[in-house]
Amino acid sequence: MSLSPQLRRLWRDVTLFDGLCVRPAPMTVLVEDGRVAGLWSQGEFDERHAIGAVECGRGGVMTPGLVDCHSHLVYAGNRAGEFEQRLEGVSYAEIARAGGGILSTVRATRAASEEQLVEASLPRLQALLADGVTTVEIKSGYGLSVADELKMLRVARRLGELQPVRVLTTLLGAHALPPEFAGDSDGYVALVCNEMIPAAATEGLADAVDVFCEHIAFSPAQCELVFQAAQRHGLAVKAHAEQLSNQGASALAARYRGLSADHIEFLDEAGVQAMAAAGTVAVLLPGAFHCLRETQLPPIELLRRYGVPMAVASDANPGTSPICFPTLVLNLACTLFRLTPREALSGMTAHGARALGRPDLGRIEVGAPADLCLWDIQQPAELAYAVQPGRLRQRIFKGDLTHAC
Repeated sequence: MSLSPQLRRLWRDVTLFDGLCVRPAPMTVLVEDGRVAGLWSQGEFDERHAIGAVECGRGGVMTPGLVDCHSHLVYAGNRAGEFEQRLEGVSYAEIARAGGGILSTVRATRAASEEQLVEASLPRLQALLADGVTTVEIKSGYGLSVADELKMLRVARRLGELQPVRVLTTLLGAHALPPEFAGDSDGYVALVCNEMIPAAATEGLADAVDVFCEHIAFSPAQCELVFQAAQRHGLAVKAHAEQLSNQGASALAARYRGLSADHIEFLDEAGVQAMAAAGTVAVLLPGAFHCLRETQLPPIELLRRYGVPMAVASDANPGTSPICFPTLVLNLACTLFRLTPREALSGMTAHGARALGRPDLGRIEVGAPADLCLWDIQQPAELAYAVQPGRLRQRIFKGDLTHAC
């Protein structure tokens, strides 16, 4: 169902989670010209505001549209075989060293055309939308050549044109070492810095640049070169950091005013302090933690103590988090990482938006873009409490009603 975003729309008596907290009384919400035009608690609403407005619903819980700030949705093939290997005791690092892992997906993605990648990726994106996502970040990183990385970014942009969703793109050229550069990681980093980043920036295909800083990927010194190249071309930076070991990548990202450090299971207090000082968001990825059966928990209490915003994201990818069910990820953030339901939901709304450099999103406040979800639940905590599809009653994107039950 789709209606013109220019219509004035009204929702009455909704329990409102504004991106950071639950409003204390039932609210009336007015949307006009794609933005939130008015918010009133019970008893404050003047019926004159309803003149010319279409009443779209009563009751339920209204949240900002969910923000999935870390995903790898564009790829070809799958890695179900590696899932079996891990269950049999083979580690993620061992699979990667044997030529599997990321490089397995690279081979399949390189062989696929743009149209084939669009066709393969659309169902994954549609699954996110059906569970409330209105903004999603999509990374490259399965091409590992200039042509194939740009191909992935073009596909990601195309997905945002085909579906009612805001897509932000991130160049993750420094994801793994491609086979043609075996033994020459410095040479590949030079390619990323001198050719890949400039090409993506020139074509306007990337909003940010990411790196995988890890002993099986790239060193902090190499990642710093990538950050410097990104900043020369006006692109924000972020990092896959401290997932398998403490390489100091979170502090490095903070030094470059990085938008986020993601995974961070092995993050230490010095890294947390650096992130707090820089305003770098901690992105928690419980889907990968779950699928890899990890045991090293992110330092949640340290992040709370230093006031570092905690985002929560799907990390939807073929190898370590084949999960396109955002509200399941909310549940995992609570059950595995001991976030409160409010922290988890803030992590996939207001703080997820901050991790993308878009603090205007993920909130319900007057003047904000009208990216909203109306849920058939009685309290926001239910989104994290129960793993249950089909609770989304309405999805509103830029004021346009795009999903209605």
